[in-house]
Amino acid sequence: MRIVIVGIGAMGCLLGAYLERLADVSLLGHWPEQIASIQRNGLWLEHPDGTRTRHRLAVVDDPAAVGGADVAVVAVKSRQTAVAARALAGVLGPGGLALTLQNGLNNRAALRATLGPERVALGVTSEGATALGPGVVRHAGRGLTYIGREPRLGLDQRDLLPTLATLFNAAGFETHLVDDTDSLVWGKLAVNAAINPLTALLRVPNGFLLEHEALSALMDRAASEVAAVAAAQGITLPFPNAADRAREVARVTAANRSSMLQDTLRGAPTEVDAICGAVVRAGRDPSVPTPVNERLCDLVHQTEDGQLPALMSGDVAGLLAWLEAAPER
Repeated sequence: MRIVIVGIGAMGCLLGAYLERLADVSLLGHWPEQIASIQRNGLWLEHPDGTRTRHRLAVVDDPAAVGGADVAVVAVKSRQTAVAARALAGVLGPGGLALTLQNGLNNRAALRATLGPERVALGVTSEGATALGPGVVRHAGRGLTYIGREPRLGLDQRDLLPTLATLFNAAGFETHLVDDTDSLVWGKLAVNAAINPLTALLRVPNGFLLEHEALSALMDRAASEVAAVAAAQGITLPFPNAADRAREVARVTAANRSSMLQDTLRGAPTEVDAICGAVVRAGRDPSVPTPVNERLCDLVHQTEDGQLPALMSGDVAGLLAWLEAAPER
């Protein structure tokens, strides 16, 4: 199977490192330092037990160099999905499948708008990945991966799903084919909304949030808002209590840096619009209030834009002062 992984950040590189021994894998992206390092030295993967392995992977920035792919796994940031979709139009072979494993909402819709619904599958993964620098990625924690049996897939694309799931499992990613991916996407969204913006604003690992009751309460409110919006849209989350699930994830990933924190630390735009912002937008039509997600989205944007200075790491009092200053809407 010929696989192109679109996106050469932490998650894209993690997938490539594990899959390259089982398939013809290429990475496609536009991070010059990452490309140069992988081409020169290979990709170094730090495993959960601390050992490191080196992986020789083809990595390019030109979609024309990786045409005819059976599967394209989309691992770019959500703000880059539309651009990735246009590139994939020339990357996928005639019966090819695009699988999104991205954070946030609406990535499937953005891919479908360019590629057509018959060529796009939605997936969710809780595998953890951290970029340690150009050419080095850490497998920060094992999780589960789900791939949806999309009813609108073409016959060729649907036939690829069992093979792809088998390949992921053989690579070491526990993977399941499921019928209801919307529930899983919203479940992951609840966890991301509760953890990611707070860790990015405070510049702390996930577990720090559980050490302060005020932060844990904010997590609870953010996750519960997501659950309320999902319920208003007829979506049942894959767990009974979103707040409890967010705390559990923060506990088991205590040492991890969220993807939003990683973006913040390297000065890159975050995915807050696709996470907290998406919750706010989705809540407007059924009139579900989402004040915590709206405040967190605003604060992340204000720090990105330089309207607010970056907090010192762990400055809980500073964050709470910002939240109090932000008016309820």
